[in-house]
Order: sequence, then structure tokens, then C-alpha cells
Amino acid sequence: MPAPQAMRSRIVALVEPVVNAAGYDLEEVAVNQAGRRTVVRVVVDTDGGITLDDIAAVSRDVSSALDEDGSSFGSGPYTLEVTSPGVDRPLTEPRHWRRNVGRLVTVRIGDKSLTARITEVDDQGVHLTDDRGVRTATFAELGPGKVQVEFARPKAGTDEAAEGGDR
Repeated sequence: MPAPQAMRSRIVALVEPVVNAAGYDLEEVAVNQAGRRTVVRVVVDTDGGITLDDIAAVSRDVSSALDEDGSSFGSGPYTLEVTSPGVDRPLTEPRHWRRNVGRLVTVRIGDKSLTARITEVDDQGVHLTDDRGVRTATFAELGPGKVQVEFARPKAGTDEAAEGGDR
């Protein structure tokens, strides 16, 4: 059986074109051993979010690509898990920030931590709004962002949403 990193690299090379052709971004591939079985976890996402039907369709395509290759796992069985990123995924890429406009996040900018709402994302960076106003940060300045779970998000278009909501 190939080494885990070599196996992961081979799987990424097989899966990424399939995921991209379906119109999604490949966010992560993890390969782990569970006894004699190899567990392959593929995380996909897209602007506007991904539905369960989308996950099912891309799962079939990825499974077909892995089955056709046949050499990625040696002779052992594998389990494929295709999923979308959870709320705990750090925001590290411009597309992650763009997909979370309107959400409350905590992020390090330089040596300071800030909790604010993402109000806009453009090619240069992110506009964050809190009770002190709007702060713009370039992608280079931003550390990984963490989405804060809100059980009662302000509705779009309200003063609370524009000001960053209750904290």
C-alpha cells in the first residue's frame, strides 16, 4: 500500500479535476486508515453553498474516478466520505471570506483580535463592521478567521445588520 502522503497526493490529482468539472472547489482531502480499510474524506464547496443533492452527485463522480483508477488503495477496500466544510473551518482563502459575507467572525489583524461582521469582500480584502465602524483589511493582513455561531442573526437590511448586530 502506498505511503499516506503519496496516497493523498495521488487522490488529490484524481479528484480535483472531477470536482472542478462539476463546478465546485476542492477544499480538503484527508486519507486515514481504519483497520484494513482506507477512509477518504473529500470536502467540497461553492459560492452560494452546496446542497445534499450536490454532495450526492459529486460523490458519485469522485467514486467513479477512484474506482476507475484502482491503484490508489492497493488491493484494500476504501470508504469515501464527501462533505461540505463545517462552520469550524478557518477562513483562509479569499473565497472563504466571500462565502461568509454577513456572518460574524473573529480574526487576528496584525497583533489585535477583532470580532466583527463581514460586510463586503473585494479583490483587495475584507470590510469588517463592528460597533466602532468599518475596518478594511487586506488578505495579507488577515489571520485565519473563525465564524461565530449566531442563533439569532439580524435580518438583512435592518439597522442591527448594518451596525454588526448585538454582541
